[in-house]
Amino acid sequence: MADTTLYIKNMVCDRCRMAVESTLTGMGLRPLSVELGVARVAGELAPGQRERLASELGRLGFELLRDRQQQTIDRIRTAIIELVHYRGGLPGVNLSGYLARRLGSDYSALSKLFSETVGMTIERYYILQRVERAKELLFYGEMTLAEIARELNYSSAAYLSAQFKATTGMTPSQFKAMRGSGLKPIDGLGGDK
Repeated sequence: MADTTLYIKNMVCDRCRMAVESTLTGMGLRPLSVELGVARVAGELAPGQRERLASELGRLGFELLRDRQQQTIDRIRTAIIELVHYRGGLPGVNLSGYLARRLGSDYSALSKLFSETVGMTIERYYILQRVERAKELLFYGEMTLAEIARELNYSSAAYLSAQFKATTGMTPSQFKAMRGSGLKPIDGLGGDK
């Protein structure tokens, strides 16, 4: 009997992973692994289980993805969120190479699919995630702008500051003075068309 791989939209943090794992277990399924955006369960789902699971996950703000293209889009988003928010930007990483390796697909095909479906480029989505992470780090006030720039793999604090202003309309200092009132949920950046 084959295991079942489930693609789940809106999983962006460890709490999301725990909530999905708890839901799977609560439904009598045996999770083999639960990662951001993907869960594997032992065996195949019984008739009606997929719909019930979709409903249970929906109540928690998640979406069980059925369409292959939507699954790929969600895997791209998840890979970028993990890279920016949980892996410290992985110094020296090439985004296109990282995504191609991570998803096992040609980057140009991924880029075309993402742009057509989401309405923005992968690079733009990556920039939005980096700026959002910078906002979060500025809000906590534990790092200087130069340290944040290094953490997020920017070549300089000036480059981060310029990209921050172009994206948010304010400088990092202005944002910090506002006490972070412009923070957004990371899964809400770059919605679908």
